[in-house]
Amino acid sequence: MARERKFTRDEIFQAVKILLLEHGYEAFTFSLLAEYLDVARGTIYKYYDNKDELITEFMINEMNTFMNDLKKIDAYPNFDAQFDYLFNIMFENTSIHQLIEIGKQMMDKNNEKVAENQRTLEHLHLEMYHYLDDLITAGKKEQKIKQQLPNPLILGYIFQAVAIPNHFGVPHQQWVKGLKEIIKYGMSAESK
Repeated sequence: MARERKFTRDEIFQAVKILLLEHGYEAFTFSLLAEYLDVARGTIYKYYDNKDELITEFMINEMNTFMNDLKKIDAYPNFDAQFDYLFNIMFENTSIHQLIEIGKQMMDKNNEKVAENQRTLEHLHLEMYHYLDDLITAGKKEQKIKQQLPNPLILGYIFQAVAIPNHFGVPHQQWVKGLKEIIKYGMSAESK
């Protein structure tokens, strides 16, 4: 039997992340969350009106965490060091891409809090894009990236590469190193 107990913001957000990634948006419910947290469903309603409000607040927290990490990229002296740092934080936060996709499924457009949260998420997504676009531009200035390739294409390629599932269980470090090498140098054994 679920009981009324307190939970921290971190506890509920960690549970939301696990359950969203495991079950997806449609199957995620307050009942499922309450069971996972071992609390009464009504306890969650004391803090959030509905699942979209909770999910968008969770997503804002995730994006803020990622953005705080991303802003540290400026401490690195050149494109290669910045790209390595970016790749590392992207692989530490592989769920960001999935969560952005889940966010597009939000249905409650009439709840003002959800609408406000969605605007905040759009702003954070644009801020992330601008940081990454600046990185690609810097790579072009340092002649590390081909000038003729559009920045959005490069960014899309990087994000899609991070989302590639590792079905064959290649060791994580080898997987990351291989993807980074393919992105930076291609996969052809021929040098140009």
